[in-house]
Amino acid sequence: MTADDAGALADRALARLQGASTRSRLPFTCGLSVDELLLVEETGYEPVGLVGGSSVYTVAPASRLMLPTVSREVADVSAALHEARRKAMDRLRREAGAMGADGVVGVRLTVDLESWGELRAEFVATGTAVRAHGSRGQPTPFTSNLSGRDFYALRRGGYHPVDLVMGACVWHAAALTAGRWLAIRGRNVELAEYTAALYAARELAMARMSREAAGSGARGIVGVRIEERPRAWGNRTVEFLAVGTAVTLVAAVPGGGRPAPVLSLDRPGGGTG
Repeated sequence: MTADDAGALADRALARLQGASTRSRLPFTCGLSVDELLLVEETGYEPVGLVGGSSVYTVAPASRLMLPTVSREVADVSAALHEARRKAMDRLRREAGAMGADGVVGVRLTVDLESWGELRAEFVATGTAVRAHGSRGQPTPFTSNLSGRDFYALRRGGYHPVDLVMGACVWHAAALTAGRWLAIRGRNVELAEYTAALYAARELAMARMSREAAGSGARGIVGVRIEERPRAWGNRTVEFLAVGTAVTLVAAVPGGGRPAPVLSLDRPGGGTG
């Protein structure tokens, strides 16, 4: 299947979704727990349906053409991994827009490294599309990795999610020289070279996420998670992914929007009652 064929298939799928939105209302589907569903509805939103996007990428080994004694970023792989996730997010957003949603909450980004063979990975974004009561949807729905509980607390505090933002960095750590290896052999000592590589990769991922949020006009980023994936893209490489929800203040709340206790309706181990 060519890229044009894939694009046409995606367009036909979106057309079916748009057609479904004009027919009789079907039961919604969502990835929210019971208490999260009730809290999201308490903020004035209703679930529309589960949405998702994916992108299958060939990822070149990060260690190719790398000098074994040089530590540095593998910039082309960093850019490819960010682009793959962004494409998955764009498709999730398009699907939510076709369903008449205002936004997507509870977004999860996952990577499947096994199903498509060596050096290929599937990047998947899933979440629950929501719509404000009485709204007809937004052309560009917001996206957020916040849970239903956190979305409720955020809205009570006068904030609103803008977009899920992220930054990626793949770093190649230099091999230890023979002299260095002999100097530390049999000793308890920090491998400062590798520590520095981890710091550099993490800071670059965080900086890129922050720049993405600044570009959307956000006031801050909440729900930040930093994921580390060592050796997935080549020998002596590590990938850091920083992801969070960019937010903006839309209304000052008396008392600072002090959060209220939230009682879970879910039993430990599953089920309700």
